[in-house]
Amino acid sequence: MRLYHHPLSSNAQRVVMTAHHLGLPLELVLLDLFSTEQRKHLLAINPNEKVPVLVDGDFILWESCAIMQYLADQTPGQTVYPTELRARADVNRWMFWSAQHFAPAIGIFHWENFIKGLVGAGRPDPLELQRGLTDLETYAGVLDRHLARRQWVSGPDLTLADLAIAAPLMVAAAGRVPLQPYTNLQAWFCRVQELDAWRQTTLEEAPLMA
Repeated sequence: MRLYHHPLSSNAQRVVMTAHHLGLPLELVLLDLFSTEQRKHLLAINPNEKVPVLVDGDFILWESCAIMQYLADQTPGQTVYPTELRARADVNRWMFWSAQHFAPAIGIFHWENFIKGLVGAGRPDPLELQRGLTDLETYAGVLDRHLARRQWVSGPDLTLADLAIAAPLMVAAAGRVPLQPYTNLQAWFCRVQELDAWRQTTLEEAPLMA
């Protein structure tokens, strides 16, 4: 299986982290998102022109959470994506919540405080940062309260929900995301960072971001 990715994409990182956790070998293909030619290739395999994209034989799959679920479903004995109906629905709920609410809030800070400077797109926009702060207070608050008496997001053990939600936080430091008020969230994030899959992913991606 081949995964087209870029280290600045937390969506791609969550897939890489999932593959590491499951012990699945992926051929990682780095796409230069600033190259016109490589973006043409990306558009040919994903009409949304975004990474990650998984190519498994003649099957092409985009959308990071769908790729995570696909990888888990073909891994015998995996425990991160339960088969019981309600347990799986709860994992799905948190994965969709992350994609729709939490990750976009983090993304505002990452774009304004880091990516804009990287690509020469100007200074951070205070109005956008305020919008990001408003969204962060809402959704980080939801997660922080949920984690008050839990070790993991869904069920008693690690699931795809944890990996999906944690991946955007890989850019929290660079984006200067104000997570200090959310002590339960920070404690959970520390647990995620102790995972071998997290360490492997960050070790692989760090040199590519230099």
